[in-house]
Amino acid sequence: MIALLRGRILDKQPNRIVVDVQGVGYEVHVPLSTYYDVGDPGDQVSLRIHTHVREDALQLYGFLTALEQQLFERLIATSGIGPKLAVAVLSGIEPAELVAAVQRGDVARLTAIPGIGRKTAERIVLELKDRLAHLVVPAGAGGPAEASGGRLRDDVLSALLNLGYHRAIAEKAVDATLNTNGAPAFEQALKAALRELMR
Repeated sequence: MIALLRGRILDKQPNRIVVDVQGVGYEVHVPLSTYYDVGDPGDQVSLRIHTHVREDALQLYGFLTALEQQLFERLIATSGIGPKLAVAVLSGIEPAELVAAVQRGDVARLTAIPGIGRKTAERIVLELKDRLAHLVVPAGAGGPAEASGGRLRDDVLSALLNLGYHRAIAEKAVDATLNTNGAPAFEQALKAALRELMR
């Protein structure tokens, strides 16, 4: 089984990158959280790999962090969730927020992820709550923003989604804004998040 790939990014598309490892190109499916942080074509990259074997295919799923990989592997162990849906989950919510949402039993937050219905969200909470208790979430990952301005975060995020921004990009901008500025008024937070998106 392939557990790690280290090489040069040959091609990069949302949810998929090709890594050139000494002349061999490996197609790797990735969540958006990895896609945005992995670098650009030509850059060197090191990815943790989950090898998924089916009768008709061998697929590689890649992650920049151990937390992403652990969440993916726990998600696909949940009944009714395959690798594609697990990638969709990790593309629709930051890893640390996913852990927090499961531990809170926040079904509403999980159903906000495209492709996740209420029954699936309830199953994720039910089956993963105990399994995620032992995961080590990096300090500061998703914490300050949620602790200091959970309601503000939700309001600004909702505004950005209504403006047409993709959820994963909007969440990064909102978290960066709140981590930098604390908990400003809504209008200030929205303007700062829009400035963050324009970078």
